[in-house]
Amino acid sequence: MKYHAIDRNLFIKNRKNFTAKMKSHSLAIFNSNDIYPISADSTMPFEQHRDIFYLSGVDQEESVLVLFPDCPKPDHREILFLKETNEKIAIWEGEKLTKEAALKTSGIKTVYWLQDLEKIMFELMTQCDTVYINTNEHYRANVETETREDRFTKWLLAKYPAHSVAKSNPILQRLRSVKDPIELDLIQQACDITEKGFRRILNFVKPNVWEFEIEAEFMHEFLRNRSKKFAYTPIVASGNNANVLHYIENNQQCKAGDLILLDVGAEYANYSSDMTRTIPVSGRFSDRQKAVYNAVNRVKNEATKMLVPGTDWAAYHKEVGKLMTSELLGLGLLDKADVQNEDKNWPAYKKYFMHGTSHHMGLDTHDYGILTEPMQANMVFTVEPGIYIPEEGFGIRLEDDVVIQKTGEPFNLMRNIPIEADEIEDLMNR
Repeated sequence: MKYHAIDRNLFIKNRKNFTAKMKSHSLAIFNSNDIYPISADSTMPFEQHRDIFYLSGVDQEESVLVLFPDCPKPDHREILFLKETNEKIAIWEGEKLTKEAALKTSGIKTVYWLQDLEKIMFELMTQCDTVYINTNEHYRANVETETREDRFTKWLLAKYPAHSVAKSNPILQRLRSVKDPIELDLIQQACDITEKGFRRILNFVKPNVWEFEIEAEFMHEFLRNRSKKFAYTPIVASGNNANVLHYIENNQQCKAGDLILLDVGAEYANYSSDMTRTIPVSGRFSDRQKAVYNAVNRVKNEATKMLVPGTDWAAYHKEVGKLMTSELLGLGLLDKADVQNEDKNWPAYKKYFMHGTSHHMGLDTHDYGILTEPMQANMVFTVEPGIYIPEEGFGIRLEDDVVIQKTGEPFNLMRNIPIEADEIEDLMNR
């Protein structure tokens, strides 16, 4: 791993919080992700399943975590099953976790090799009444591939059909949405790496650079600061490309006078950051561009103040819509008749700002969190309003990541990343 070792007390605490929510005489199982094939003998880079990472810190394929807090045998209340390493694997693939290293990483004392899984599971299943399976129930999930978790669940339920079945996901949705201080430090590190990348490109961008060259500058800075990759596919959208919300081709030349929308974030230790900034290719905003930019920034600043404990996510977005409507009227993009005659299911402001303002963030860029439940302290949300004007050839979005506090305004994890229009211009013209 490129990242520094994480304090295992985080994973010990996460397991304790999870097992406290389990039914009596129940067992929960979590699997690593597959390594996915591309073609021939090529594979995609391994990405650990965030749930087993959250509960163990194990960042390795072919790993299984079993939690059985009421097990009559104390040694079997927490178990890790790992792929057995050997000299050949060490030569061809590199070092894998030993039992000692797994203990140091996770705090789990009982570690078996994977070939013992079925034998040990038989013993455990005779001692429990309910088994928790792990399903992906994120509100944006769209999974067409059968995962390692899916295959294991299918095997388990076929072999032990008499057991009651429960779901881990509702527990994890609530636990993972509220961040531990150690997690907040890791997210802050991801944001700090993103800041370094952004400051780098402010010195790099000029007319006629290519979008992919800017992407490369970010990647260079991320890698040299222990991030293994972008937290999500980066958007480097110049000119009218910014009006395509999920533009990821990044293959166009940046022209003088245009703006570039940069939706880019580094990951660190599997934790995400999520930043959007919009900058002028030539180093100066036009008067019109700056007016729209400052309008978006005002909406972002006012929306941020609303992210406090007890806030309802849906109601919050309605209030942000009112803020945006006011700004669009001031910019002449809407008039009073547009607002008076609007469809309540698709308000007038949606013509220029058609996406949501905030989402949970953490181990996943669109992280776990139940949107119908009130916001809580130590949840991390993005704040990302935008105004998109295809007829004028530009779109502007600004985005920070903030932590909800027990009292007062949220803490901005991206407070050091330049955002004011004048500061952007000054930095680009030094």
